[in-house]
Amino acid sequence: MLARLPIPAGPARHEIVQSYLTRLAVLHGLPARELWEHVATTNTAHQTGRARGRVVLAERLAFVTGRQVEHLGLALPELRDPAPDWAAWRHQSQPGCGRCDARHDGGPVLRLLPHHHYVCTRHRYWIGPPDAGQQPTPLHDRVGDQIVAAQHRHNRMLARYGSAAVFDAVLTGFLICGHFWTRWPQRDRATEAVRRWEQRARWLIPPGTEPITYSTSLLFAAVYPEAVSLAELTAHPTWRQLAHGDTAEQRVFLTEACRRLGRAVPDLEDDRADAIRHWMIFDSHRPPSRPDKTFPETREYRATRPANPNSASRERTEREARWFAVKRCGGSSIVHHRHVRPVLVREWATEMADMTATISASASLHDYGGIRTQEYARQHAPNAK
Repeated sequence: MLARLPIPAGPARHEIVQSYLTRLAVLHGLPARELWEHVATTNTAHQTGRARGRVVLAERLAFVTGRQVEHLGLALPELRDPAPDWAAWRHQSQPGCGRCDARHDGGPVLRLLPHHHYVCTRHRYWIGPPDAGQQPTPLHDRVGDQIVAAQHRHNRMLARYGSAAVFDAVLTGFLICGHFWTRWPQRDRATEAVRRWEQRARWLIPPGTEPITYSTSLLFAAVYPEAVSLAELTAHPTWRQLAHGDTAEQRVFLTEACRRLGRAVPDLEDDRADAIRHWMIFDSHRPPSRPDKTFPETREYRATRPANPNSASRERTEREARWFAVKRCGGSSIVHHRHVRPVLVREWATEMADMTATISASASLHDYGGIRTQEYARQHAPNAK
């Protein structure tokens, strides 16, 4: 058994085990493999029988670090007993706030963050969703004030409605904002929110610096305040009932949603694609969508080495940076990003031929697959007898 390590380096909050052990090994000049052999054992998957990597035993890690098992579990989600609700956490680790990480020696800190954690409100850093090559970005001036305030509102929503409802609502807000920042640029130029997103994007990704500063995560930052504002409606049970109510109730909901975006209220008889009305018609009466993947289902779970950067993701980011430098319109990158996939490809939605068709259908008012017809038939089947 390895003796207690002399340097009392503690884990960062929400740090993954692999990151913590790597830092401990570097600080003590140990081969990482040797440290893993002393604190972990090999586990086998229950269903497939294949090796699932090394499972760190909390008691062994507590012994070599001199820390209590309970304290390690509070910092390292993978060591919690019972296990956390992984559906409330992202499926991929990412760097956290640079100033929070500065006091943790031994190398980069990788954290597994809850879905609602987009901003370090203490140090005013945008963390954002996991994105290829994206490092946390400091937030200053008025744009920073708006984004930090949105995180505080997001936290209050979480306390009121729970993680499942808020996860769905905020991603729905991102998807709606992405559609309005993409579609019909001439028609929606009068939408006040679009102008705000363009202004924030100029601050976050200054023109001419796109090859260096661009990331899709920063486009999410640009629309985050409005996404949270819409989520305050789509997570609220009363507003959801209005969204799927009669014509008068729908008009009340649509008017309020458009007011929050600074947008003219469309006619309910208008059959042109509209992301807000699509949600009202097809999704408002449904249960919240869940993440399509959780951390234990990934290769990163119980891995002894950090995942290699995805070259395809980096190449896609470079292409998007070049496109954004010309168009300065971020909606397309948002709706194509994997972060919004749980609300883009919903469980009850009709499967489309490809991603382009799926994105188009997520704002369309057309009843693909006859979903509304089938629902109507089910609801009125007892009356037909």
